[in-house]
Amino acid sequence: MKLKSKLLLALLAVSGVAFADEPAAPEDSLSYNVGAVTQYRYRGISQTKGKPALQGGADFAAASGWYVGTWASTISWIADNGNSPATVSAFGSKQSVNGPVELDVYGGYKFDLNGIAMDVGYLKYQYLGNQLAQLGQANGFVNANTDELYAAATFGMFTLKDSYSLGNLFGTYNSKGSQYLDLSATVDLGNGYSFVPHVGRQVFANNAIYNYTDYSLTVNKDLGKGLSASVAAVGTNALTNSYTNNDANYFQGRKALVLGVKYAF
Repeated sequence: MKLKSKLLLALLAVSGVAFADEPAAPEDSLSYNVGAVTQYRYRGISQTKGKPALQGGADFAAASGWYVGTWASTISWIADNGNSPATVSAFGSKQSVNGPVELDVYGGYKFDLNGIAMDVGYLKYQYLGNQLAQLGQANGFVNANTDELYAAATFGMFTLKDSYSLGNLFGTYNSKGSQYLDLSATVDLGNGYSFVPHVGRQVFANNAIYNYTDYSLTVNKDLGKGLSASVAAVGTNALTNSYTNNDANYFQGRKALVLGVKYAF
């Protein structure tokens, strides 16, 4: 969910807006990144039950504006669903549901439209070895793998982006056509610091109980030589009953402070 250097840093902690904030590269470039966060939050929702995650990716950007890339993170939310109270009640025992890694593959095209930086593309979320579908449609679950189209426009410091799911979204049954609309800004504070406020709205088609708004305030610091750090305050208005599905005592949409560090090369 993530492109290179400063954009990656700005979004490392919130892990929810990507691919849209940088202009096309002046020449072909290949970059890599590795990092860690105190917890992985995507669109405001915890993917690791509040625990740390390791992350990394690679990107190729052509001078023409075309780009492709891949990004991965450790996760736990799929396995956690097998331990949810609702699942145990339905099956009579805890279910072994694998899927410890998220692997994203994406590609798109960046171009200028009358002074507005445009970015359109395709993103596939693959949850390697995931068995979420075995919990069954009766419990609202299907295969977690997800395909989205996205379009973003950046004008000055502001970026507006819309993502549209081509099939079921993140394992939610009958959710084709779900959308995520978000607005963010990148403010250069000088001395290697930047400030990124963000607000987004996730709408699940045919599953309104999962709809929510997320928000975050992120401060980033470029430490030089490819190293960067970030701290973000993240929150949502997600319904507690809808997002306390991976542990009776853990709400995935709770407010949190997320720290991150990244090395780009």
